[in-house]
Amino acid sequence: MESCKAREDVSLEELKNRLAEFNRARGWEQYHSPRNLLLALVGEVGELSEIFQWKGEVERGLPNWSPEDKEHLEEEISDVLLYLIQLADVCGLDLGKAALAKIIKNGQKYPIATPNPSSP
Repeated sequence: MESCKAREDVSLEELKNRLAEFNRARGWEQYHSPRNLLLALVGEVGELSEIFQWKGEVERGLPNWSPEDKEHLEEEISDVLLYLIQLADVCGLDLGKAALAKIIKNGQKYPIATPNPSSP
């Protein structure tokens, strides 16, 4: 597997393929049922939640966080993303297309409000 390189853009498809290769090389595919992946995802969301649990509200961009805290956050968010991609894959779903369809559906469900002319 190719080493990690800093890149501007990485597709969900590339991540899916790299994960499949990673898991195949280790013989882990047998453990990756939808149920098992969902439970692993929930566990990772819990770990992500713990990072914020006692911090209260935090500013966008996390300006007061140490580089170590930001790195830990990156790792936990990445774990969540990677399990989500794997779950969609084993369920036969195209996560990118599903997400775009959901944005469109949400746009229809929550249309842009017409501004009130008397509002400042």
